[in-house]
Amino acid sequence: MKVAVIGGGAAGFFAAISCKTQHPDAAVSIFEKTAKTLTKVKVSGGGRCNVTNACEPQSEFLRHYPRGQKQLKKTFNHFNRKDTIEWFEKKGVLIKAESDGRMFPKTDDSQTIIDCLRNEVKNRGASVVTKVAIMALISEPEGFSLTFDSGQTQFFNHVIVATGGSSKSASYDWLRKLGHAIVEPVPSLFTFNIQDEPRLKALMGLAVPYALVKIQGTKLAQGGPVLITHWGLSGPAALKLSAWGARQLHEMKYDFNVQINWAGTMNEEMLRTEVTKTSEQQSKKKIINAKPFELPNRLWEYLLSRVDLKNDTIWTEVKKKDKNRLINVLLNDEYKVLGKTTFKEEFVTCGGVELSEVDFNTMESRKVPGMYFAGEVLDIDGVTGGFNFQAAWSTGFVAGKLGK
Repeated sequence: MKVAVIGGGAAGFFAAISCKTQHPDAAVSIFEKTAKTLTKVKVSGGGRCNVTNACEPQSEFLRHYPRGQKQLKKTFNHFNRKDTIEWFEKKGVLIKAESDGRMFPKTDDSQTIIDCLRNEVKNRGASVVTKVAIMALISEPEGFSLTFDSGQTQFFNHVIVATGGSSKSASYDWLRKLGHAIVEPVPSLFTFNIQDEPRLKALMGLAVPYALVKIQGTKLAQGGPVLITHWGLSGPAALKLSAWGARQLHEMKYDFNVQINWAGTMNEEMLRTEVTKTSEQQSKKKIINAKPFELPNRLWEYLLSRVDLKNDTIWTEVKKKDKNRLINVLLNDEYKVLGKTTFKEEFVTCGGVELSEVDFNTMESRKVPGMYFAGEVLDIDGVTGGFNFQAAWSTGFVAGKLGK
């Protein structure tokens, strides 16, 4: 039996390993059109590789997928986050959890994961062919004919498609020709460009542990850490918001107002109580030195400037109207977003193969028997934090079983 795995990313490698584990006698080949494999694994998590997430139970874990959570429930019944951790640890790669739930190899080096996957593929006897593009794929009664850019044609009994996500609709044309419906791809997991507030950009590198971020005029809202960058807003809160709002924000042409509650979980009544308490208990202190709740000093100074309050003002000198303006900017700070920034190596797309056309108990196509799918080529995407890699490991593992 010959099996072609199209795509040399996380899902493709895991599918090939699974296939050789379940079908040791099969001839399994991974075909990657670029010169390098596992490139997204290399750069993910700041070069540490966010393998999965410690979130439990599984029902809660699934809530981190804007698209595909219902379908992945079936796949996770075969291979889930616990199986992932156990699999890597059996290969000698210990996995650790951080306070926010993200899980990394104990080495804090993505190369550890890459080496593990490459060694396992080699040890299992699968082959990896790089710099080869597939020009045509024809479904035949007993399998598939693949024609490569070299002009050579080879026959395979099964094909596992793990080509990853693409922002270009035309990239899916070959799957359309085979009868598959494609949900139009749009970007997911991106940051917000803010161009009209240079003073905010001066805070680049500043992180706020928790803030609530909303898109005005929509129901979209997410809480979490916020990072201020030289182009605008990033961090988990912004990234989660971009994932859940991927299609809506695309339709808005990435032109919208973002509203930030720097006080996080506090509402107006709670914040007003804290401001009153601070002004009474620290009445003789300068406002720059006495905050109503924990905030980075540079951000506090910037927000005071937003409401024209001088740093050396004593709390007893702050007028009622100024307190109201301060409370408002802490709860409802607004910025105009024009555009987005995506990291090319780490980009995630919303869109891909229509999920109803795939059996998620086997990952086999309902349109083309013998063809299986794994990873982001499907209309599945998770928020930041290891959820996209978990989808890759799980779908790759199940696809590699070839329905066994």
